[in-house]
This record gives sequence, C-alpha cells and structure tokens, in this order.
Amino acid sequence: MAIALVTGSAGLIGAEAVRFLAGKGLDVVGIDNDMRAYFFGAEASTDWSRAQLETGLKGQYRHFTADIRALDALEPVFREYGADIALVLHTAAQPSHDWAAREPITDFTVNANGTLNLLELTRRHCPEAAFIFTSTNKVYGDTPNRLPLVELESRWEIDPSHAFHADGIDESMSIDATLHSLFGASKVAADVLVQEYGRYFGLKTGVFRCGCLTGPGHSGAELHGFLAYLAKCALTGRAYTVFGYKGKQVRDNIHSHDLVNAFWHFFQAPRTGEVYNIGGGRHANCSMLEAIAMAEEISGKAFNWSYSEENRVGDHIWWIGDISKFKQHYPDWSLQYDMRGIMEQVIDGQRARLVTAV
Repeated sequence: MAIALVTGSAGLIGAEAVRFLAGKGLDVVGIDNDMRAYFFGAEASTDWSRAQLETGLKGQYRHFTADIRALDALEPVFREYGADIALVLHTAAQPSHDWAAREPITDFTVNANGTLNLLELTRRHCPEAAFIFTSTNKVYGDTPNRLPLVELESRWEIDPSHAFHADGIDESMSIDATLHSLFGASKVAADVLVQEYGRYFGLKTGVFRCGCLTGPGHSGAELHGFLAYLAKCALTGRAYTVFGYKGKQVRDNIHSHDLVNAFWHFFQAPRTGEVYNIGGGRHANCSMLEAIAMAEEISGKAFNWSYSEENRVGDHIWWIGDISKFKQHYPDWSLQYDMRGIMEQVIDGQRARLVTAV
C-alpha cells in the first residue's frame, strides 16, 4: 500500500495533488487545518475544497485537521502509516509577505518550524520516502530588481544582452545580501532545511522555488492568489489596487496541474537535496497591465482598478524563472498551459464559485 501524505491538502496545489495522486492509484493522507481563513479571512477558507475531496475520493483520501507546528499532532499520523508513506508533499504555508509582517512569529513557525517537524518525522518513520517542498522565488529576495531592466509599453523586460534573457533567472542567483521580506526569510529557512536533510541525512528531498501558482481551485484573497483575486475582482467589479512599478511588473505563472505533474516526475526518480526554479517561465508570464487587459477581454467586463505609487516590500519588478534545469533532469515533463489558457480557467473557476455562493 503506497501512501502519499500531502500537507495543505485543501489548498490550490494540495488539492490538485490529492486528485492527481489518487488518479495514479495512491492512497492519500491529507493534513490541513484551514489556516488560510485565519490568514486572509473567510473568503480565503479552503473548507469547501476539503469537503469536495472527502466526498469525491471516498476510500482513497483521509483527512487530518492538524497544525504542522505541533509535532505531537503530526507524529501519530506518521506512526500510523510508517514506511508505507512513499511521498511527503509539503505545500502548507503562510504564503504572503504582507501578512508575515503582521505576525512574524506565526509566519516563521508555520513556514520554518512546520517544515522541520515534517522533515524530522519523515526521517524517523519513512526515510525512504521522497520529500517535496513547495518553496518560492522570494528566497532570492529583491536581488532580481538589480538586473538591467528595460521599460516597454506594457511591461518591464530584462536587457536582451543579459544571460537571463533567453530563459529567465536560474538557480545560480544568490539568496544572500538581499531584502527577502519576513515571508521570504521564513521560506529560506525551510528551503535550506529541506536541502540539508537531503545532504546530511540522505533523504530524497526536492525544493521547488515557484513563481506565481494559480489555477481554477484557488480561493483568491487580496493578499494571496494574484490571478484568482484579479479574476474575482473582474467578475464582481470589486476595486483592485496595483502597487508600484507602473503596473508593468512581470510574473511567470504556472497552472496547478503543471506543477503537480512536475512533482510526480520528481517522485518517480527522486534526487537528494536538489533545488529547482519552477514556474511558467518564458511560456506563461504577464505584467499586471497585461493581466488586467486579458481579464477584461475574457470576462467581458470593465476592470475597476486604481494605482498606488508605493510598491510592496520585497516585490519583484521582473520575475521569469528558468526551468531548464528541471527539464534537463526530467525531459518527459513539459508545461501544458499558456497564459491565456490559465486565465480562462481561473476566471471559470471563480465564476463557478460565485454562482454557488449566491
């Protein structure tokens, strides 16, 4: 009996992973205590997602409402399944650098201490399991903002002569001497711990430093879920604020299915202490202005937005991640969703939930 243990199992990536892994024949154990509602309010709750999983995957999915900060709450789960756990997929997190500044201790204990708890329990109870960690490009802090950028009509772009122009920013970028934001700092701690448990203890660990994660399963809140919240505002007429950089800041975006499929490929042939930049890369990226224009076109509604000169602390002006290393290691994996396909699905997902909520 092969078991996949997924933390944050009702969130965007966690729920996508639960369905994907169940579809591959694994039994899935989920750990999620709906802290998104605590972080971002009721509209960000993932309780609806948990209910869908428990109803739709009866017999293949078992849910535990446990806090990853509490070792004594996690250990019975690991003890029960033991060496049958073939995969630990850690997606649970406090994901906002704005929110982290409100409660730095909560942010750090969730992101860093929670990750340490999971690593140690993996080492004790299922040391042969693959351990996959959903990290972030925020581990690089604001170092990307020092790159030579060129202002175009609707976006910032890197100078064509720079080595990162063709494919984006690779894993050689330093994570030192930079403004991370407190969220970035807590994720750096977790990121390095996952690498260290691989290198020091020999666990099969993979760190995935993600760009913007998105998909139709995203609840979407003001401080988390870029495209999902933008889509929600597009459909409802809710006011949206663009912060700084003339709205030309660029993000790469990866559909939840494409990311989980990357995790699956790593799980099939795991490595030790490996690090990958992962995201939409040159295949799927947009600026704020481009995202707004696309949302207006797809939704058929005028977008209600305003501009603030003050950018968010630690925000990237231009981020496109180079995914070449992962593709070299796992050549059978590829991105399936481009930017328009992603936006269409995100808007459809928000529209469906708005109808259900009425």
